[in-house]
Amino acid sequence: MIRIKDMYKIYKIGDIEVRALNGVSLNVRPKEFVSIIGPSGSGKSTLMNMIGCLDVATSGEYFLDGRAVEALSENELASIRNEKIGFIFQGFNLLNKLTALENVELPLIYRGVDVARRRELAEEALFRVGLEERMYHKPKELSGGQQQRVAIARALSSKPPLILADEPTGNLDSKSGVEVMKMLKEIHAEGNTIVLITHDSDVARQAERVVRIADGVITSDTNATEDVKCE
Repeated sequence: MIRIKDMYKIYKIGDIEVRALNGVSLNVRPKEFVSIIGPSGSGKSTLMNMIGCLDVATSGEYFLDGRAVEALSENELASIRNEKIGFIFQGFNLLNKLTALENVELPLIYRGVDVARRRELAEEALFRVGLEERMYHKPKELSGGQQQRVAIARALSSKPPLILADEPTGNLDSKSGVEVMKMLKEIHAEGNTIVLITHDSDVARQAERVVRIADGVITSDTNATEDVKCE
């Protein structure tokens, strides 16, 4: 699903060169559940942006589901994001003026899905996350955990093969965080590839595989059980 080889992302700040990614290589197989963990400034957010086709590398190779990403135009990047990736963000990124149902429909509108079909898919996704009784509520009428479930439903609505979750429990209380991780595990069990970005070791180890990054370099890549033994 993901093949990254010798990826660099270099920023120029005046005369200073900052290597946010410094020769990263990473492979993720279809239907794998991988967490990428690192402290602030480690490069994990930059790597997330690369995996999500939200930014392009300074150099290196990236193949997403067999397609070379680094040579794509802005329109092509937008298209591959819409077709291949469902995003779940720490801050939910819901539009406050829209209902839960309308928020979930947004990626389907961008894909050109007709009104009846996108309504059907959005309702199906909200049922999937247990919000069938909240689909006409706006974000301010929902708890943080419910808002994140709307965001998960939005990510699932277009049935993408890859789910990219950026600190999905970061703004939630512990109970809601547990519920969100349970939901991600269920989604993975149904066949989705999941890449989860986090700074929390306990969250990271709920994936099958833990990739640790520091100073723009992958420092370890182990299964979750081995990661526990390492600390």
